[in-house]
Amino acid sequence: MHITRYTDYSLRVLLYVALKGEERSTISEIAERYDISRNHLMKVVQELNHKGYLQAIRGKHGGLLLKRRAQDINIGALVRDTEQDLALVECFGDNNQCVITPACRIKTVLFEALEAFFQVLDGYTLADMLEPEPCMRNELIKLLQLHGTPDPSKNVSS
Repeated sequence: MHITRYTDYSLRVLLYVALKGEERSTISEIAERYDISRNHLMKVVQELNHKGYLQAIRGKHGGLLLKRRAQDINIGALVRDTEQDLALVECFGDNNQCVITPACRIKTVLFEALEAFFQVLDGYTLADMLEPEPCMRNELIKLLQLHGTPDPSKNVSS
């Protein structure tokens, strides 16, 4: 299984915004900290806003906030929401042309593996990515240059 860059960026955006807590983040700031394309990030943020993960506030004092608490953002659900194609092999799709499909177990085995993959992801939330060990959270803050960042578990916008 390969997670697309789109999903990777979605996870990183949410992690960044969660680390900032109630302080608003901007697309430019996130793009700079991760050294990734601002234009690509705009598409990611737009979808995360549309799907209810982020609240995008326009205007002079605008920015991005989590729309839900970090503990309410399930990683498995996020990956399902952002991945466009979970067909691991041709026989998963509608245009299956594989001649061995009627006698092959590959589809069954790979489907079981995909389910196991999501079962693991479903056991984690965004909060779990931030708080397994306080020293890891502090290292993330340092790496992303987010000094004086508040506790992300209090970040929720209504």
